Amino acid sequence: MNFGLIIIGDEILSGKRQDKHLAKVIELLGARGLSLAWAQYLGDEPVRITAALRTAFASGDVVFSCGGIGATPDDHTRQCAAAALDRPLALHPQARELIMARVRKLAVEQGWTADPDHPDTIHRLNMGVFPEGATIISNPYNQIPGFSVGEVHFVPGFPVMAHPMIEALLDGRYAHLHGGGAQQERSVIVYGAMEASLTPLMIDVEARFPGIKVFSLPSVDHPEHGRHIELGVKGRGETLLSAYAALLAGLRSRGVPLGPEMVRGTGDQ
Repeated sequence: MNFGLIIIGDEILSGKRQDKHLAKVIELLGARGLSLAWAQYLGDEPVRITAALRTAFASGDVVFSCGGIGATPDDHTRQCAAAALDRPLALHPQARELIMARVRKLAVEQGWTADPDHPDTIHRLNMGVFPEGATIISNPYNQIPGFSVGEVHFVPGFPVMAHPMIEALLDGRYAHLHGGGAQQERSVIVYGAMEASLTPLMIDVEARFPGIKVFSLPSVDHPEHGRHIELGVKGRGETLLSAYAALLAGLRSRGVPLGPEMVRGTGDQ
């Protein structure tokens, strides 16, 4: 299965807050032999969020959506998920119990009465209003749950909440997929060549070895290698080794100077 990530919030796009989700999700997946297929940033715009979620639900991918599931006016994700699914919103019974338990705990700590009809309590309960048929995702930080519909999972924008929730999903619901996306990369530093001159070789290697991807990472001011290209292949097993051998042979036949070779696995930094 492919894994996708949606990150929602005007504060990310405006630069008020730096995104911490992308790097962490890549890390969490990589540690389990998995990889991220795509990621998308969205502002707090309901039409755009609804369209993106409709695509996510239809994709069949495992998708983590971070942000916008609160109950303030700029939180639209729950409503957009319902619209994308063409389902009504409803207070989830288990979410209600978890939120009320949180309210009672706060009441004891702060010395007030936990009234389920108080406007503040009703506002908190709105955070448990999910698309009909959703299941909850436990939140170990403050017990206010996220929710899942199919393979799309909605967690808060706060990293301290979102990341443990995503990790629990990966180690629970998706534990059987661990290692299924493991790939290896083999690459070499190429000096004194232009990408355009190497493109025919790259196309040839991909055509000869199905399942292999060839990548090219040019650099103009690397502190050690200066202007160069890191040229390599990524894939699995013996096919990867054969493709890399073909790539090296092609480079040597062109007489381009080669530097260090590198091997990386899924999750390597």
